[in-house]
Amino acid sequence: MVKWLNTDAKVYTFIALVAALLFIPFIGNIPLFDWDEINFAECAREMVVTDNYSEVQLYFQPFWEKPPLFIWLQAICMNLFGISEFSARLPDALCGVVTLLALYHCGKKLNDRRFGLIWAFVYACTLLPHLYFKSGIIDPWFNLFIFLSIYELIRHTNNPAGTHGYRTAALAGVFLGLALLTKGPAAVLITGLTVGIFFLLSRFRKMTSLKFVAVFALTFLVVGFSWFMTEALKGNTHIIREFIDYQVRLFKTEDSDHGGPFLYHFVVLLVGCFPSSLFLILAHKRSATDTPFQKHTKRWMLCLFWVVLLLFSIVKTKIVHYSSLCYFPLTYLAAYAVIKLYNREFAWKLWLKAGMITLTVLMGLAFVLVGCINYLKPILLKPGVIDDVFAVENLKADVHWGGWEWLIGVLFIAGILFSLRQVLKQKMQFVYGIFITSLVTVYLLICFITPKIEQYSQHAAIEFHKACARQGFYIETIGYKSYAYLFYGQVNNDYKKNADFAAFHARRARQIEEIGESVTRSFSKIMMEWMLSENIDKPACFATKVNYEKEIDEGYTQLTKLYRKNGYVFYIRMPGSKKNDH
Repeated sequence: MVKWLNTDAKVYTFIALVAALLFIPFIGNIPLFDWDEINFAECAREMVVTDNYSEVQLYFQPFWEKPPLFIWLQAICMNLFGISEFSARLPDALCGVVTLLALYHCGKKLNDRRFGLIWAFVYACTLLPHLYFKSGIIDPWFNLFIFLSIYELIRHTNNPAGTHGYRTAALAGVFLGLALLTKGPAAVLITGLTVGIFFLLSRFRKMTSLKFVAVFALTFLVVGFSWFMTEALKGNTHIIREFIDYQVRLFKTEDSDHGGPFLYHFVVLLVGCFPSSLFLILAHKRSATDTPFQKHTKRWMLCLFWVVLLLFSIVKTKIVHYSSLCYFPLTYLAAYAVIKLYNREFAWKLWLKAGMITLTVLMGLAFVLVGCINYLKPILLKPGVIDDVFAVENLKADVHWGGWEWLIGVLFIAGILFSLRQVLKQKMQFVYGIFITSLVTVYLLICFITPKIEQYSQHAAIEFHKACARQGFYIETIGYKSYAYLFYGQVNNDYKKNADFAAFHARRARQIEEIGESVTRSFSKIMMEWMLSENIDKPACFATKVNYEKEIDEGYTQLTKLYRKNGYVFYIRMPGSKKNDH
């Protein structure tokens, strides 16, 4: 450890500065990605545009999928720094700073100062945890609040008769309430299952009191249900019903076409949380030198990890960040294993060496191939190599490469294998070299590779949306779901002033209600129908993918094709144009 970090104040300052340098620079350099990043940013933009901060809206309609806390944070940043990618991602960058500070603090309390520093270091150097602090998704804050609630429960159950019992109960309830306000009831389910499994493994030993439970429940209800109660008192109970229905549907069905096999999240964590994931496996081994409190904490972490992993393996919807709460116990256990290895209490097993080499080479080669896309394009674009016509057209994008990007993968392989070789020679300090190599790699990938991937995948559509925004045109997508046209097209709610649209909406709403469907959920469909066939007061633009081009050319003759670019096709309908009859 650096000798001058001899006080907590200096350590906290050092961590905050390093975290800020890691997570804040360059977060506004890349357009937001569909869906989740743009979804939340658009909700925040609409809060700012309408000056309505009590209700979450999407397309200026009630949006029931998420509570408002994270969107409030984005709206605050947009008010301070303007509506931009930087403002949309700044809350998660700040969450990165807070998280590393929290990990040091919690690690120090659960073990010692050295453990807290190593835990924060390991977390920052792990691939997906680092990446998420550069994003604009809701999960970093959601996960942090749940973890802090669990942390308070860890401290309480270790010493249920402690003098700070009520304070611990209140903090645990507040953090769980904040998690509920961030993303919803999954916070309660995860925490409840973790507590239940922990008590089951502990053979139901008495570890709390009714007073603790009462304080915990009261603070949780006051904080967590504050917004829901406010909406109910305002008469917006339909939003709460829709919110509950959505949460149930997410658990039971493959929402938004995001399905996957049972082992999906096992693979995500193994690869996405490299190198910590391999140390996690080693951490399952028992250590004779652990104190009773360390054993107690380790059991809690294992419970949290396996509850989250198995729960979201059962859930039908499979999205990468659903298992991201695992990052906290995973990196805790990785830090635990690193210290045991450094102190030579654990030995480097053959499987650990083989796993490290195998994953390093496979991931490094993947990074090399991504960096060689420009060289591989002639091969990939040959007929029959790629079946997806949209992906083929994406690859035709004119993206500037420096020609050296493949070296990132080489650096990754060389750095980790060199460090591993030194560790196997008993130079245990090089175990940190493995994590530093991971940190440098993910930083280079974010800075130099991710912007190029964005140019292939969605940039043509975003350019079109921005052009429509400059002209003030209506804009929609046909054939695929997107939120990019709302945010980058700067869609406003002027349509509410259009008498023709109001009449059409009222007529279609009655028809939709008659068949038992939600009018709010169908709003985008109603809007598109009006833009395609009714009397519009200004040009309406449409974006689609090449997969639907023939169908649209034949079925929407009122549209004029503007151009095709990188897998997207763009159309316009002028006021007064009608669909031809065949």
